[in-house]
Amino acid sequence: MKNLQRIGYLALTASILPGCSTQVKTEKIEKQPNIVFIMTDDHSYQTISAYGHTLSQLAPTPNIDRIAEQGIVFEQAFVENSLSTPSRACLMTGLYSHQNGQRTLGAGIDTTQTFFSELLQQNNYQTAVVGKWHMQSEPKGFDYYSVLNDQGEYYNPYFKDKGSNGEFKQEKGYATHLITNKSIDFIKNRDKDKPFCLLVHHKAPHRNWQPEPKYLNLYEDVEFPIPDTFYDNYDTRCEPAHVQDMTIDKTMTYVYDLKIYELADVKPYSEEWNVEGYKKEVTDQMTPEEIEVWNNAYHPKNQEFLKNKDSMTQDEILRWKYQRYLRDYLRCIKSIDDEVGRILDYLEKENLTENTIIVYTSDQGFYMGEHGWFDKRFMYEESMRTPLLIAYPKKIKAQSRTKALVQNIDYAPTFLSLAGIEKPKEMSGTTLEPLFGGEKPENWRTDLYYHYYDYPAIHQVRRHDGVRSDRFKLIHFYEQDSKGNYILNCNEFYDLEKDPKELNNLYNSKEYQEQVAYLQERLNTYRTQLKVDEY
Repeated sequence: MKNLQRIGYLALTASILPGCSTQVKTEKIEKQPNIVFIMTDDHSYQTISAYGHTLSQLAPTPNIDRIAEQGIVFEQAFVENSLSTPSRACLMTGLYSHQNGQRTLGAGIDTTQTFFSELLQQNNYQTAVVGKWHMQSEPKGFDYYSVLNDQGEYYNPYFKDKGSNGEFKQEKGYATHLITNKSIDFIKNRDKDKPFCLLVHHKAPHRNWQPEPKYLNLYEDVEFPIPDTFYDNYDTRCEPAHVQDMTIDKTMTYVYDLKIYELADVKPYSEEWNVEGYKKEVTDQMTPEEIEVWNNAYHPKNQEFLKNKDSMTQDEILRWKYQRYLRDYLRCIKSIDDEVGRILDYLEKENLTENTIIVYTSDQGFYMGEHGWFDKRFMYEESMRTPLLIAYPKKIKAQSRTKALVQNIDYAPTFLSLAGIEKPKEMSGTTLEPLFGGEKPENWRTDLYYHYYDYPAIHQVRRHDGVRSDRFKLIHFYEQDSKGNYILNCNEFYDLEKDPKELNNLYNSKEYQEQVAYLQERLNTYRTQLKVDEY
């Protein structure tokens, strides 16, 4: 890899996010820390043991928990836009979606915006990204990259790097394992005279949750509990909650999601679109040996279900689907946890832990059957909230926790600040350093802005923006009329202290009109100061 000439630190003015202060260093630090940023795709906080949810106690994550034990758990970490590509753009730029251009899954990232990796690279860092990139732009600011094609495949995936001339080439193995191999190889072969920043971006546990061969039968005897809100009828909620297309009952498919490939061979089978394509998409990626292992695991279970299906009630079928979903999802998490352990073990073996910032997070939250759903997108807690664990022995006391409100636009400013680099004045996020002691500064932000844009699109979640404070949440759903004007659809308001599962919309409650008015004022302020152009 090329060695970069070290240049002087940038002298840029810091911006202040409404409701919080930004702390930026102006001096160089003696030894810049290494950064290992591990981000999974769709990993819910409910399935990480450090957060204490029942699911994670039945399917523990001991290696991810090592980061929590050595560092700090952020109990109120959130995303700005609960969708994969926009979330990645927020990470790289420290900007909201409308500022960086990536509002939806499709094209949009403004490549003229500065990526934090470029600033690290210009200031002595050797930089790398491995795994899921998922933006329609080339990775920039990286000395090394090896990234998956689009969403990537679980089995024998395709990667491209700087030496492949833009061509994706297939590699044999399971994606989670391959990404870790590449990440450790980068650390091994780095320029040891420089600090490094490594982004480890896993494909897992993204839909359709394909476990690696050794875990195909893991948790088969575990009965995962049904969420309290599993049979939610969305009473009091606005229309968007009623018309979404992301339920386990009606949206989750037998062939693609639940892997009952036997149905693809039934003629005619019209319950799903392109069932043969779904089956082919998976099996074409596998070796004959992998197909045999896969079939030996799934075929007997599938045959048992199909034999009994006609005599089962709709509720029994729904519960069966839920258990298959949870088991496959958590099998993928088991592999992630193993691979996180490999990276942590290597850092410890090489005596790199003391001067390395280790971050574990996801690009957003995910529904584990709450409200009867899977997927994300909504501003409700399960999708807006994301896991965030950070270990850095020099600055973070082990086993710390904080309830301070943080957001994924804060990652880039944090890395720059810890590296002694002033953030660009246009970056909206703020460094998380003031929280590393476990205490929340008096001038820390009191609320967060959220905005989801991707409609009409898969899962049919309506556009909305809103504000979440420590206790209350205001959501504004909107749509476009025939002339292209944005019009109000409906508002929702929740008291998260009394109603943490967001079942009771209090927008029109006389008791809460003062709080509703205050959050509406905050929402208007965000829209004005951030120059939001649709709502």
